[in-house]
Amino acid sequence: MALPSWDDVQPLALDTAPVPAYGTGSLADLLPTLVAHQGVDGFAPAIPELAPADRNCVFLIDGLGWEQLKAHPAEAPFLTSLLQSSRGGTGRPVTAGFPATTATSLASVGTGLPPGAHGLPGYAVRNPATGELMNQLRWNPWTDPHAWQPYPTVFQRAHEAGVHTAQVSSPTFEHTPLTKIALSGGTFRGRLSGEDRMDLAAKQLGAGDRSLVYTYYAEVDGKGHRFGVDSDAWRGQLMYVDRLVQRLAEQLPPRSALYVTADHGMIDIPFDDASRIDFDEDWELRAGVALLGGEGRARHVYAVPGAASDVLTVWREVLGEQFWIAGRDEAIAAGWFGPHIDQRVYERIGDVVAAAHDDVAIIASEREPKESALVGMHGSMTPVEQLVPLLEVRS
Repeated sequence: MALPSWDDVQPLALDTAPVPAYGTGSLADLLPTLVAHQGVDGFAPAIPELAPADRNCVFLIDGLGWEQLKAHPAEAPFLTSLLQSSRGGTGRPVTAGFPATTATSLASVGTGLPPGAHGLPGYAVRNPATGELMNQLRWNPWTDPHAWQPYPTVFQRAHEAGVHTAQVSSPTFEHTPLTKIALSGGTFRGRLSGEDRMDLAAKQLGAGDRSLVYTYYAEVDGKGHRFGVDSDAWRGQLMYVDRLVQRLAEQLPPRSALYVTADHGMIDIPFDDASRIDFDEDWELRAGVALLGGEGRARHVYAVPGAASDVLTVWREVLGEQFWIAGRDEAIAAGWFGPHIDQRVYERIGDVVAAAHDDVAIIASEREPKESALVGMHGSMTPVEQLVPLLEVRS
């Protein structure tokens, strides 16, 4: 099968990719803004719309994007009532960061740094020291967490500055490497039920004159992956988390601000060959590729030595009308991973980076059977994945 000629292919221009608002309105800017207002040295209020509060609580709902929330007012009446409060009363969302995926976003939230600095630039990326793919959500294979991400978290710096700091989440997350390098500092309080987390988060918020509390809920994302964001199971989770937010909001101690946000949105990908492009069945895409990283809608492609230019050319010719396809240096120059890239992070980024524009995904049915079977996916820079709420309640 002959490759299409350049005359037949008009690849998406890289400058049409909606790059995250690093430095002014991304997840990485949230905690630095809050603790700057609390008087913690070394931080500046990067999101100018947010007003100071002595006590700040961030409730991160995994997978609840801005577009999904706006599309379901009946299932989320309380959250819907807060839409105009988003981003300091502007009624606007913030951006997750690229890729729009949990490990990357949680690291951005907790460190206050974009992916190019904290060094978790995808779901699975190459470890330059070993040449293996490293799954940064499951932390497999094992890698020294603090060598992989050496910066202190905002929670640690706030705690050292005398701010009462706590994370309230599932007990299963307490000792994970991702928690250690992204969300540690102060005290971790494990609670199984959502209701218990809301009650304890409110108590922790009131435990100091200056407080910074983080709490988290995962199953909106879980149901979206398994059943899709248009499923009854997903809607049921949205209804449940809407009640959790209201429960927490009604218990805020004085001088508090509650911020409800998310790590990414989600999109359902049809189960057909045109929408799910199978890397394991496509010899053109496999040619010259040593490792396939990332995830379906945000791929890091690692070429065999000397083949990076050829791989970039082929991927642009085959997929360039549906994906933004960039070489590593092009993606970095375009600001996809933030304004600068730490040297230790440079080779973690793929020789080729593919970010979905259309409602498609690059699956790998043999290498990634579970991920390839997901209904809902995320990772790219489209509004449905990239935009997340920053809803606000004050007491």
